[in-house]
Amino acid sequence: MAELLVIIAPIVAPVFIVAAIGFGWARAGMPFDTEFTTTLVSNLSFPCLIIATLAQLEIDPNAFSQMALAGALTVLVTGAIAAIALRAADQKLPVYWPPLVFGNVGNMGLPLCLFAFGDEGLALGIIFFTVFVAIQFTLGISVAAGHLSVRTLVRTPLAWACLVGIGLQLVGGTLPDWLANTIGLIGDLAIPMMLLTLGVALAKLKVASLWRSVGLSLGRLGLGLAVGLALAEILGLEGAARGVLILESAMPVAVLNYLFAARYDRSPEEIAGLVLVSTAISFVTLPALLVIVL
Repeated sequence: MAELLVIIAPIVAPVFIVAAIGFGWARAGMPFDTEFTTTLVSNLSFPCLIIATLAQLEIDPNAFSQMALAGALTVLVTGAIAAIALRAADQKLPVYWPPLVFGNVGNMGLPLCLFAFGDEGLALGIIFFTVFVAIQFTLGISVAAGHLSVRTLVRTPLAWACLVGIGLQLVGGTLPDWLANTIGLIGDLAIPMMLLTLGVALAKLKVASLWRSVGLSLGRLGLGLAVGLALAEILGLEGAARGVLILESAMPVAVLNYLFAARYDRSPEEIAGLVLVSTAISFVTLPALLVIVL
């Protein structure tokens, strides 16, 4: 047990501590411009992190395509099972389908991939995240809004950063040192700012319909873990690739689902409860999850 704690603590502690700082910061009434920070990270820092990581990534093309496929299959399989379950339970798809399908693969997933598997884990996590975000900003928004929204994806800097990073990876291109260093410096802001923002967001959310939130949160975490384990076995993934797939698949409900729910009036209070409860549960179950992937 002591050896296990020595392995897990360096992975879990940074995520918990930085998120807790954000949580405590908000609870103390200290100023934090969430809208500015989210906009900065989403439109500048995170795109730079994606380009910098993919530009430096040395990975076999097969591993690259395999992780991209894993990301797509994770969303499709999880989405199909969630849709069947919600229909059977006579629940509204526009309200509950997005949070059951789209986990927090960015704010929480990428730091875990980095701390668990180093730069290789971060790179693989970004490949997974790239596919995940593309589907979330098309299919995910479409379900929440009730209509297809390709324009949102086209206007998202993250999408363009993904294209640039993948293009550099495919052609084997490199950036000039001055540009690579600049983009890398800006990209380094992304992970700590994402974790701080996650903590601040959790401090401001309120739980509505507690037992429903608990049930759906357990469903999100359990379904994600089951799909991740199954796909890792089917695709024959090993090492960091297997760990990244399972970690990202089993993340709690993403905060972004709350923003979409608020924008399209899809019971945002309930989705806020799902984000809060699923994240709280994941903090308890995360050590066991890391035992599985490590």
